[in-house]
Amino acid sequence: MQRSRPIVQDLVLVGGGHSHAIALKKFGMKPLPGVRLTLITDVAHTPYSGMLPGYVAGLYSFDDCHIDLRPLSQFAQVQMVVDRAIGLDLEQNRVLCANRPAIAFDLLSIDIGSTPTASPVPGALEYATPVKPISQFLHYWEQLLEAVTQAPHQPLRLGIVGGGAGGVELALSVQAHLQRVYRAAGQPAANLELHLFHRGSRLLPDRNPWLGQRLGKILSDRGLRLHLRESVSEIKPGLVRCKSGLDVECDRVFWVTQAAAAPWLSKSGLATDTQGFIQVNDALQSVSHPQVFAAGDIATMVNHSRPKAGVFAVRQGKPLFQNLCNALLNKPLKPFVPQKKYLILVGTGEGSAIASRDPFAFGPSPWLWRWKDHIDRKFMRQFTHLKPMGEPLPAPRSPLLPPQFPMPCAGCGSKVGSSTLENSLRRIQQEQTWANRDDVLVGLDAAEDAAVVQVPAGQAMVQTVDYFRALIADPFLFGQISANHCLSDLFAMGAEPQSALAIATLPYATPAKHEEALYQLLSGAVKVLNQANAVLIGGHTSEGAELAFGLSCNGLAPPDRLLRKSGLKPGQVLLLTKPLGTGTLFAADMQLKAKGRWIEAAIESMLLSNQAAAGCLREGGAIACTDITGFGLLGHLAEMLHASQVSVELNLDAIPVLDGAENTLQQGIFSSLYAQNLQASRQIQNLEQVSSHPLFPLLFDPQTSGGLLAAVPGDRAADCLACLKSAGYPHSRVIGSVLPPAQSKLPITIVNRLDNF
Repeated sequence: MQRSRPIVQDLVLVGGGHSHAIALKKFGMKPLPGVRLTLITDVAHTPYSGMLPGYVAGLYSFDDCHIDLRPLSQFAQVQMVVDRAIGLDLEQNRVLCANRPAIAFDLLSIDIGSTPTASPVPGALEYATPVKPISQFLHYWEQLLEAVTQAPHQPLRLGIVGGGAGGVELALSVQAHLQRVYRAAGQPAANLELHLFHRGSRLLPDRNPWLGQRLGKILSDRGLRLHLRESVSEIKPGLVRCKSGLDVECDRVFWVTQAAAAPWLSKSGLATDTQGFIQVNDALQSVSHPQVFAAGDIATMVNHSRPKAGVFAVRQGKPLFQNLCNALLNKPLKPFVPQKKYLILVGTGEGSAIASRDPFAFGPSPWLWRWKDHIDRKFMRQFTHLKPMGEPLPAPRSPLLPPQFPMPCAGCGSKVGSSTLENSLRRIQQEQTWANRDDVLVGLDAAEDAAVVQVPAGQAMVQTVDYFRALIADPFLFGQISANHCLSDLFAMGAEPQSALAIATLPYATPAKHEEALYQLLSGAVKVLNQANAVLIGGHTSEGAELAFGLSCNGLAPPDRLLRKSGLKPGQVLLLTKPLGTGTLFAADMQLKAKGRWIEAAIESMLLSNQAAAGCLREGGAIACTDITGFGLLGHLAEMLHASQVSVELNLDAIPVLDGAENTLQQGIFSSLYAQNLQASRQIQNLEQVSSHPLFPLLFDPQTSGGLLAAVPGDRAADCLACLKSAGYPHSRVIGSVLPPAQSKLPITIVNRLDNF
């Protein structure tokens, strides 16, 4: 039997910049056996700098100019961690994160771009909008665009500070797009007053003088007010003040001057330049810490000073990949020398561009824009329409694997080692909020064969267990989702969680890698258990081909207050607390056909506990409840109908749907459990009439950490919905009504109407 190769090294990439995107694509095409890749990024979509002015000008869509990191990570078999790096522990080799435990690495690469400069200009940080980080600027830009679209009759005065290529191209793009908005609304283009401030005597001072003069003329011809030799000395609300005494009224200001590095980098101990950028050698390796590499704007090559431009980040992608591989394989690193001269193409926002490659410059011309568009789209195509690489062919023993590394055993020999387990649990115990409880007689603090809990008088113990393979690669996030999923059975029955036993299968790895993976996994689960006032008291671990996890959960409830599936009564209405679609979305994710934002929204839904929802439903008079998981909405509803001997009318158009799920269903992408779940359709009275509805397959879509389905009296439904939405369940809906038993013995009738019962 062929086994997965053990994990022996961790390569962590911080940031989803251009260089890392290229490296990820190459790792997907040529993986290194025994290496676990992790990407830490605070954004799920990396903006491609070459197309962003065109996006601001309205010439590209969001998807045209953003690299979707979720399918790219899936293609490269990477653990994608959506969080913000805030520091490094270079003694323990860990990346410190804002919202999760630190992540260990053997080799680290950083490509996080730049951040706004801590400008000495008073008011700049408070009243101006920096263009970097770009993702934040684009969010602000979209808000501004929406405000102008909603009120095009209101004049707008914009200021842009910075006369480099970025500032000029932004000014042209902003003007072109906003003036189109004004014209479309029948308003004069003069409603927009645009100012560009530059301290130098000419625009783009580091390029051919003709280029700056030509762009200056274009700006003037288009009515933009150009302020050369003007150094901004202060920004106030509604005002830009210059050292010369010039005051210009501006409603909003964009700051496009030099950016800086994230402050935590220099504090980490890495060698940095005077601006805080990581100093690297010709192999893109830190000059102070050989286990760290850096590329893109965040890196300064000590032997080759170059401006912070996207062209260099793109060119560094391939040599970065090669040197990361060489470092992991203990091979010599290869030097990389960036070019001294490079082409820039400046878009005018109206489908033309000017080209410059010193000492030459020419344009503007539509064909130059078409050329630029061709180059940019060709670059982006390598990250779209990705196809799964399939199962890797058998290969020789990994060169990373020590010769003495034993082949993994089966049976009880597949357990994770005791020292590994002890080290992980020692760290986990420190995170347990409810570790010291009188009702837990024997827990993690005692090395006994089993845990012991006490059931208080008058309480019944509610027990459940669930376990499944990972649907996302991040163990910390998977631990949270699994815990939410497992606890939902308790909430559905009206029980309060007390304790849990963990069941974990870890991918084959060295003991040190096992310890870190188990800690991350249990840390995620304990985070959810803490929120539920429950405690982890023990469990079992083993090795396997892939990550899997589950919990056996105990809860307590008064026997006479249990919620059952058998409590449906005519006159009640059905409420669903979460949207459906996780099954089809993650099936699409496995096929690299799901957009990253769809998966991010699905993860957000799965991380939402059902505990508060259960409280709202009980207050609303619910006596029948279940959670929607593997059998899908119709499968779990059928269980309730069988137990209650009633029928229901289900409103298909009222069912909440996760973003992207309808799209993936229309592509014919279903979970592997869908076919079995579809058998429940035999209980639909009007099956022939409704089976062609585009959302019909959603009824049979298996859910992971899905919502609760409950019946409440019709006259209390509005108050119950209000409670749910105020408690953080915005997608809660009334989706049907309970009726007397059907004469046809087929208990489900489906209607399609927009009213919400």
